[in-house]
Parts: sequence; structure tokens; C-alpha cells
Amino acid sequence: MNEDLFKQIIAHAKEYGFIFPSSEIYDGLSAVYDYGQNGVELKNNIKQYWWKAMVQYHENIVGLDSAIFMHPTIWKASGHVDAFNDPLIDNKDSKKRYRADVLIEDHIQKIEDKIEKEVEKAKKRFENFDEALYRQTNGRVLQYQQQVDDIRNRFAELMNNNDLVGLKALIEELGIACPISGTRNWTDVRQFNLMFATKLGSVADGADTIYLRPETAQGIFVNFLNIYKTGRMKLPFGIAQIGKAFRNEIVARQFIFRMREFEQMEMQFFVKPGEELKWFDYWKQTRLQWHKDLGIPAENYRFHDHEKLAHYANAATDIEFKFPFGFKELEGIHSRTNFDLSQHEKYSGKKLRYFDPEVNENYVPYVIETSIGVDRMFLAVFSHAYTEEKLEDGTTRTVLRLPAKLAPYKVAVLPLVKKDGLPEIGQEVFDVLKKDFMVQYEDKDAIGRRYRRQDAIGTPFCVTIDNQTKEDQTVTVRERDTMEQYRLPIADLTVELLKKLR
Repeated sequence: MNEDLFKQIIAHAKEYGFIFPSSEIYDGLSAVYDYGQNGVELKNNIKQYWWKAMVQYHENIVGLDSAIFMHPTIWKASGHVDAFNDPLIDNKDSKKRYRADVLIEDHIQKIEDKIEKEVEKAKKRFENFDEALYRQTNGRVLQYQQQVDDIRNRFAELMNNNDLVGLKALIEELGIACPISGTRNWTDVRQFNLMFATKLGSVADGADTIYLRPETAQGIFVNFLNIYKTGRMKLPFGIAQIGKAFRNEIVARQFIFRMREFEQMEMQFFVKPGEELKWFDYWKQTRLQWHKDLGIPAENYRFHDHEKLAHYANAATDIEFKFPFGFKELEGIHSRTNFDLSQHEKYSGKKLRYFDPEVNENYVPYVIETSIGVDRMFLAVFSHAYTEEKLEDGTTRTVLRLPAKLAPYKVAVLPLVKKDGLPEIGQEVFDVLKKDFMVQYEDKDAIGRRYRRQDAIGTPFCVTIDNQTKEDQTVTVRERDTMEQYRLPIADLTVELLKKLR
């Protein structure tokens, strides 16, 4: 884990208007964040990029925006009331509470960090033809990897069996200590439901208990029949949704990676029984390609196939991303069989079936789910884009190398000076470009400082208005990544920038 880099990323996000601690003037609210003027643009661009890939580019996928408040029986049917729990453990000395599974995952991550360091050592020793030390280092890598595999297998079995006694025993066996007290004086592990409960009704005594939704998927399942009939849909087809979800995380941490209020982008793809694994493989590869299309190197992604599956699933995988704190889940692809629709049939008493004219039969479709957190995607893109580079003159430039399609502002219009009619021309250029792009106009400070500010918020192009502009109606275009500068006629700006951004 690169803690220093992560701290720099968090500080940069605040300094440049991407993310602020919520309610900061009241000392904040734990694990809740607000997206600032640049953050909201980046976040909206991520959502638009996903929506286009899912809905606009697929003729058999449609959208939905279901309500946050839903009938409480929905959460009984889905299993959230009885089984949506985290295993918690307290340290008796520090009085701090932890998620047992997170303690074990962190322990695994520390071993994987050792593996990474040993692999680097092995590479150097191999290059230096030091065969004896190379074998010794390679042996430690294999030993550490075997430890990781053993812990993961035991951990997965304990979690799937809801074996709380076994989880505590594993924590004790691994010698995991409280980060605060440094002791191993643990309580028993117990379950804690993650749903936020509230009351619906004007009188407290007569109000019904309902829940803030912990996921957006159930809104899709309970609207299956409405969309199937009104949209005249034919299998296979999908329903996509972007929306807020809420989980009462006890151990919310790592900035926006794990929050209590977050946003999800989910798509449920309904298929004919027996064809689900074919579509599972299709969406597994399609979703990975969506990430790669942003230009982030492939080595930052990996699949983590689930060896132990939830009782309703017959296949599951995570797309993991290399965050500054290691590889963590970014997106999940799951084959959920017909569990969800069957459960809602059972609890609602309504038939949620598809009539297949090819076989003249009604049946409950199977479902492939793709689910990604908007906030995690934001953090993945932002952390990878954050770069500090040494320039030839010895200075350091901080640049946010965001994919151009996601950048908050595509163009900055910068009059060289605030006189000689340049601001007026700059305003005219701004008015032309704003019809096609998010554009920022800035005339304060020296041009070099303005370039650095635009680099820091990830603006791909800067357009500078100078004295030559008055003579020939051309402007200087500066590219963020290469810092290359060239001149273009104002009349050609929109077309040329659109070409580059596409």
C-alpha cells in the first residue's frame, strides 16, 4: 500500500474542487462526502459513459429510475432483512469495533505486499545473474503465495457458512492485532445488519418501518413485468439503473471506496434458463473491455473468480482494480439464476414470468448482473490519473491525466492578458465552444500558472488568445499530456477539438 500517494490524492481531490468532507464546517460526518464543482462533472461523465455503453449502444437494454423507498416486504424477499449482515468484532482494550472480514482481508493484503516486494527483488537478482539469491527470493514468493491461497480458501468457507466462531479462531491463529491498542484481546464475532431503517407515516406510533435501499437491483426486479410488457421486450433483454444506495457500514474507510451513502450503476440481463453461463462469459469480457477502453493499462485490472458462491448464484467474478491500497473489487458480474424473480413471486403472489413463443411456455428468466459503484469508479480513474512529473527545467508538474471523455472540462479559454481586447475575443471563443464542450474561462494570474491549474484538474486542451489572434484569427492550442502547442484558426477549433476528443 502506498499511503503517501493515497494521502496526496485525497488532498488533491479537495484542493481542486473534486471531493469535500460532508458537513465540514460542523467537523464533518464520517464516511460521507460531497462532490465539488469539478467532481460532479467527472462523476456525471462516468455515469454518462456507462449509460451510453449499456443503454444507447444496446438495442435490447432499457433504463429505469426506481424509488429509494420501497415496500418493506421486498427486503424480506430478497434476504436483506435476515442475511444482509457484517461480522463485527471488538477489541476489549481499545474499545474499537472492526469488521472481522476486513481484518482478515487486510492481513492478506500485507502478505501480498510482501509478495510484490519479493518479486521485484527476484527480477533484479535474475538480471544480475545471481542465481542462488534469485532461487532463495523466488522460494519466499511461492511460500507467501501458498499462505495467501490457504487463508483465502479457509476465509471463503467460513464466510459462506456464516461460521462466526471460526472467523474469530482464524483471526487469533493469524495473530491479527488491533491497529489502535496493538493487542489481540478480541470479543466474539457477531452479526450486524447494514440496512438503515426509518419510519413512513405522519404519526410515529402508526408509522411503518421501511428501509433506505441497500442496493438498486431490487427496483429492477420488481419492475420486471412492467418493463417486459410495456416495452414489448424479448429475451434476452436488460434493465439498467443508476441510483443511490445506503449501507450502515461500521468500518467505512479508504476515502470514497467504502461509504454509507453511495451510487451504483447496475444492469440486470434476463436470459433463457440454460443460457446463463454463455451470457455470464459475454458480460465478463464486455465489462472488462469497457474499463480498458479508457486507456488505463490492462495490468491494473484482474478477475477474481468466486470459488465459494452465494446460494442463489452459479457463477460470480469481480473485476479488481489496482488502487493505491492494492487490488480491490471495482465491479461484480454474477449469474443469479432465477432466485430474485422467484422470491418476489413467492412473497408478492404475482407471476413474474416470461412467455416464450418459441417453446410456447411461461418460465421465470435467469439473470446476469453487472454492478459497479460510481464512487469506486471515480476513485479508480482519479487515482490512476494523478501524476507528478519532473520537467526538463527541474520543476515538478502535477497533472491529472484523466481520459479526455471523462475530464470535467474539455477546454480552457485563456486570454494572455486582461487588456488590448483579448478578453473580449476570449469571451467570443468561449461562447462558440460552450455549445459543444464544457469550457472554463480564466484570465487571472500568469499564463504559466493557469496552465498548471488546468493540468491539475485534468483539462485536455487550453486555448490561448494572444496578440496574433487579433491579426489572423488564430489561437494557440496546448495539449495537457504532451504540453505541445500549435496554432489553429478560431473557425476550425470546434471541429478539430471534437476529432481529438473522439
